Amino acid sequence: MRRRTLLSLASATAVGGALAACGPAVTGEDPAGSDAGGASGTVRVGHVPSGLFAPLYVADAQGYFAEAGITIELTPLKSGQDGIPMLSNDQLDVMVAGFSAGMFNALAQGLAFKVVGSMGISPGDPENSPTALEVRQALIDDGSVTTVADLKGRKIAVAGGEGATGGYLLAAMLQEGGLTLADVEVSNLSTPDQEPAITNGSVAAATPSAPFSTAMEEAGVASPIAVPAQGVTGTGVLYSETFLGAEQAQAFFTALTKGAQDLAASGPQSDEVYQILADTLGQDIEVLKSSPMYTYLPDLAPQPEQLENMQAVWIEAGQITAAEPLDVAGIVDASFAEGSGAS
Repeated sequence: MRRRTLLSLASATAVGGALAACGPAVTGEDPAGSDAGGASGTVRVGHVPSGLFAPLYVADAQGYFAEAGITIELTPLKSGQDGIPMLSNDQLDVMVAGFSAGMFNALAQGLAFKVVGSMGISPGDPENSPTALEVRQALIDDGSVTTVADLKGRKIAVAGGEGATGGYLLAAMLQEGGLTLADVEVSNLSTPDQEPAITNGSVAAATPSAPFSTAMEEAGVASPIAVPAQGVTGTGVLYSETFLGAEQAQAFFTALTKGAQDLAASGPQSDEVYQILADTLGQDIEVLKSSPMYTYLPDLAPQPEQLENMQAVWIEAGQITAAEPLDVAGIVDASFAEGSGAS
C-alpha cells in the first residue's frame, strides 16, 4: 500500500505564506481599504488553505469568477469550525472547509447557514490515497497489528480530535475492522506532530495526510493499513443564510464548478492546472505531477448521505450535544449544483 505524495497537504502555514505572496486577488486583502462586505460583485470566501479546495483556486486563476462579474476576497482560516461564527454573522458569504461536530452543534443552536456543495472526495485507491491510517512499524513487524481490528483499545492521533473531519475519516477507516471511535483512544495531535508521536511510541497509529504520511513511510516508522473508501468526503461548500438569496450566489457556484471540471477525474491534469496549483500552493510542479489527487464531482453536488454518516458517527462518539439528530434535508441546498448546468 505504498502511496505517492498528495499535492494538497502542505502545512497550513506554508500554504498561507504562498497565498500571501500571490497578492490581494488571493489573500483578500484590499490595498485600497475598501469595505468588502458592501462592494457590488464581491464575494467574501473563507477557506482553509489546502489543495483539497483546488476548484476554488483553479476557478479564480482561470478567470471564471471574473467572467461572472465577481471579485472574490479570500480569508484564510485555521479550521472550518473557526469560520462558522463568521458565516453565521455575515462576515463571510461562503466557506470552503472541512465539516465538524461543531458545525452540527452550531446548527442545533440556531446558527443559520446551508451546505450547498461538496469538495474533495476520496478516490479509495489503497496505493494512491490522499490520506491513510498509518500504524507504527514496530507493531506491524512484531505481528501485534495486522488488520484494522487489531487497533482496538489503542491510541490513534487525529488532527482536531474526534469531532473534526479527521475524526470522521478515522471512523470511516475503522469501520473496515468493525470498530468505532469508541473502540480506540483518540489523541488530538496536529499533523506535523504525528510522526514524532509514532516514533516515540506515544501513539500506535495516526491519520496524517501527505506529505506527512509519505515522510513516515520513507523514514520506516509507519505503514498504511487502511484508507477511506471511495466516495468518502468530509469537506464542502457552505453559504451564509443571507448569501443564499444574493444575486451572485448561483454565478459564484457555477464558476466554482468550472474549476472542478478543469480537474481531471482520472489521469494527469493539464500543465496549466498543475502550474496554477504550484503557484498557489507553493509546491514544485514536478512533485504535483507525480502526486495523487482527490476527485471532484463536476457539479460539486452536496453529499447528504455523508452528512448523515458524520452526524451518526459524532452522536455515537458524544461529540454532538443535541438531544435529537438534525434533519439533514433541512441544512442542505442542492439547488446551486442543479443550476450550474454541470453534469
